[in-house]
Amino acid sequence: MPSVAAATLGKEPLPVRKAALRTFRDANGAAVDQVVATYYQAPASYTGEDMLEFGFHGGVAVVERALGALIDLPGLGLAEPGAFTRRAVLAGKLDLLEAEAVADLVEAETEAQRAQALSQLGGGVSQIYDMWRAALVEALSAIEVSVDFPDEGDVGSAPERAAAAPIERLSRDLGTALASARAGLQVRSGTQIAIIGPPNAGKSSFLNALAGRDVAIVTDRPGTTRDVLETRLNLNGHLVRVCDTAGLRETGDEVEAEGVRRAQALAAECDVLVGIYDVGDGPGRGPDFFGLEPDLVLANKIDLLPGTANVSCETFAVSAQTGEGLDAVLAELSKRIEHTAPSQGAAVITRQRHLEAVSAAKSALERAGSGLSRGAPPELVAEDVRQAIRALGSAVGRVDVEDVLGSIFSSFCIGK
Repeated sequence: MPSVAAATLGKEPLPVRKAALRTFRDANGAAVDQVVATYYQAPASYTGEDMLEFGFHGGVAVVERALGALIDLPGLGLAEPGAFTRRAVLAGKLDLLEAEAVADLVEAETEAQRAQALSQLGGGVSQIYDMWRAALVEALSAIEVSVDFPDEGDVGSAPERAAAAPIERLSRDLGTALASARAGLQVRSGTQIAIIGPPNAGKSSFLNALAGRDVAIVTDRPGTTRDVLETRLNLNGHLVRVCDTAGLRETGDEVEAEGVRRAQALAAECDVLVGIYDVGDGPGRGPDFFGLEPDLVLANKIDLLPGTANVSCETFAVSAQTGEGLDAVLAELSKRIEHTAPSQGAAVITRQRHLEAVSAAKSALERAGSGLSRGAPPELVAEDVRQAIRALGSAVGRVDVEDVLGSIFSSFCIGK
């Protein structure tokens, strides 16, 4: 890095870990920009290596000219996605959970996402995984006493019995983490809300009212929406993905029928299902949701019908056109989201990779516990415990790091 500094900033040495105002020049000595340069000397840097940081003014022409000058220097090139954080992991500055938190923090759109990512970046989640893994290592060592000294009379099966309690306890802890996994995953990826209902019930108008802009096309013609249309919103600090769907009805139109099929498929997997019907359809007909059971039911178009006699106490009376009743719907949605994906507290599982690792560890521990209870050979029980240790270690990056580095850092922004 001293050579890079000399080539671009001049021969005057840069102070260590102190910002310095310098003129950045290209290979011909032409001034490109006045920059704030900071030199970080290994190992006290983000990556554990020597690092030189430039603060340019940010204009497109300035950045392009500066990048060109830097790339022309020997040994330098453009960073790949996640290059700096990957180096930090390899240098032991961060574990995999903390590295993923960096990406999540950069991409955070809501307060709940920011808080969850920052908590994970602080190492609290890693400590939980390390605690689980340490307990298993201790249990494994007890089991292996029986394997290594099978003929010692004073050893017997006591070590195996001593390992049974921590294995059972940790299996319960992992089960609790899996049961609450939805919360962490939902905060990170957003709560998916699907809007269903018959044609012309006002689903697209409701989506537009939530978004505050014309996201979906609204016409009086039934079947206008043929596919799933999604928009992202910030609802009281939570990311929500609201999806408009095709009207639910029997149809001979092949394209519309596919839209109905997609609406039904989305309804089966979304976090919150909102059903909308036209309050003017009359009490004899009522809402038809094709056998689906919405979490919230909205009686729409109350602005066109005097009174709300057709609205049950379990239904929200709204007008997507005028906005009447929407505040109550938003309050109910916020309450449901906060219950399923609370914004406070550290989530142990925030990605599918974590879910798979914890699930694999729990399965291995269940096999180990079953083996201990039926007197299986300690060698087999020990192998199940080792598999659980490896599974938990892979989440943090204690083992098999290279197997997961590529998938993690491919999602990073360039150079982070």
